[in-house]
Amino acid sequence: MTSLLPRLRKLPPEVLRALRRGIEKESLRVTADGRLALTPHPPALGSALTHEHITTDFAEAQLELITGVHPDADACVAEITDIHRFVYAHIGDEMLWCASMPCGLPAEDAIPIARYGSANVARAKTVYRVGLSHRYGRRMQTISGIHYNFSLPDSAWPVAEHADPNAGYFALIRNFQRHAWLLFYLFGASPAVCSTFVAGRTHELVELAPGTMHLPHATTLRMGRLGYLSEAQDSLSVSCNDLESYGASLEAALTTPYPEYEAIGIRDGDDYRQLATTLLQIENEFYSTIRPKRVIRPLERPLHALRERGVQYVEVRAMDLDPFLPVGISAQTMRFLDVFLLHCLLTDSPPDTPAELARNGRNKQLVAARGREPGLELERGGRRVALRAWAAEVLEECVPVAAALDEACGGGAYRHALGAARAALDAPETLPSARVLEAMRARHGSTHNAFVLAQSRAHRALFANDRLSRDETERRRRIAAESLAAQARIEAADDVPFETFRLQYLSPERLRPR
Repeated sequence: MTSLLPRLRKLPPEVLRALRRGIEKESLRVTADGRLALTPHPPALGSALTHEHITTDFAEAQLELITGVHPDADACVAEITDIHRFVYAHIGDEMLWCASMPCGLPAEDAIPIARYGSANVARAKTVYRVGLSHRYGRRMQTISGIHYNFSLPDSAWPVAEHADPNAGYFALIRNFQRHAWLLFYLFGASPAVCSTFVAGRTHELVELAPGTMHLPHATTLRMGRLGYLSEAQDSLSVSCNDLESYGASLEAALTTPYPEYEAIGIRDGDDYRQLATTLLQIENEFYSTIRPKRVIRPLERPLHALRERGVQYVEVRAMDLDPFLPVGISAQTMRFLDVFLLHCLLTDSPPDTPAELARNGRNKQLVAARGREPGLELERGGRRVALRAWAAEVLEECVPVAAALDEACGGGAYRHALGAARAALDAPETLPSARVLEAMRARHGSTHNAFVLAQSRAHRALFANDRLSRDETERRRRIAAESLAAQARIEAADDVPFETFRLQYLSPERLRPR
């Protein structure tokens, strides 16, 4: 707190008013009875390759809805709500599965991988996903979440003794990794899963009801051992001390062959099995809870963009879909994230070490699996500390940040968001993960899919009665049509074989600044 307050006072109100945020929200398309939709990406939604706001993630049925950049949380929620309205008007009888953990899934090979067209860049996106299926399995890739993108205006720097955005954002990232478990605790909403998700896998879940597995005190199975983790990525120790060390760590993972992936191979005849045999095929495969990002140019490698032009924003990847909310996140939650991320930026952030990175990982896994367990302790430095005591300390340090944001923006919304988090800390039964289990028990026979299906149907009914205006519908239809035309132009412009394109794109030289 002693270091935070003077640093906070140096941030003028115009900077706090100029914070920017956006969200990327994944959701599975499902049938009316809650099965994974096996239909192609609806053409009425536009091209998944080129549409700025509606694309797909791993699976053909896994929509990714993307907002623009917004000056306040309410505007961000308004846009993601409009995108949902448009989607629901163009997916027939299907609906969006409103939970992070997937619906009942078919056999692995029956989950359709996303397709993007015939262009080389489109084919590369699909081959990358084929590689993910060989490395991690298709079921794991159907997990969905919300990514929160956050930035300060260029005029803000220097901030908190950080001379430039690169130093500031990496300081923020280091503190985020130290405290990300708090977001798991407060906003985790995936304590249970359909048993089809773990069929044939080793796990520690226990049966809650026929067809449903859970951990009694879990907060977010999505962010736990069943989620985006693997033995291969466990071997990664990516330093976030500065752009140079981060870039070097990531480049090594992108260029060093990994024996198990070499065994998979690149091709099986004319069919590609993955893009590369390295530990990471491309940058997106690095499954961190937060990533430094930069908007990239066409066919530019993300790591090159970072090294060449610096960090532009951070992407928070720790948020579950909240099944009680029609779009999966609220403006209040976004405001808490703003407060939390500013806290991460403004407090002391010593360099990380491999030992600390490992300790941070253990804390996150413990909270994901057992976060609501009474008396749970985490590792802090060389000692054990009660989760609730540590959380209370962090939230107390956030008080002046919320007050400064309210003073700059007017009203009391940030203090209210922080107050809700502090109240939830003292009442674990009100946490989303606890509410999910209680709703399952009280009204759905303790069955995961029955609960999520009921919530998804309720959200669909809401959007059926809350449609876009005619003008907005026509505007979004034009955007969809333009995206299809853009895909056609890309396909027509291809002039090299795919293998040539692949080798050129993956060239190590493309990772490095000029």
